[in-house]
Amino acid sequence: MTVSLPLVVLGFFAWAAIKYLGVRVWIVVLITLFGFWLSRTFLAPAIESGTRSGVTVINGQHI
Repeated sequence: MTVSLPLVVLGFFAWAAIKYLGVRVWIVVLITLFGFWLSRTFLAPAIESGTRSGVTVINGQHI
């Protein structure tokens, strides 16, 4: 079984939100499922492109 880094990071943030922010477990599950559903739609490439552009703007372009 392979566990990817994004899954580990998601798990860490979910655990921290439940433990320290008092977020209910069902809300974390709902948000996670919505993210997986959204990744299968036509919006996924636009979201990925926008995220990459935002990161590039914040970090500056490293060539």
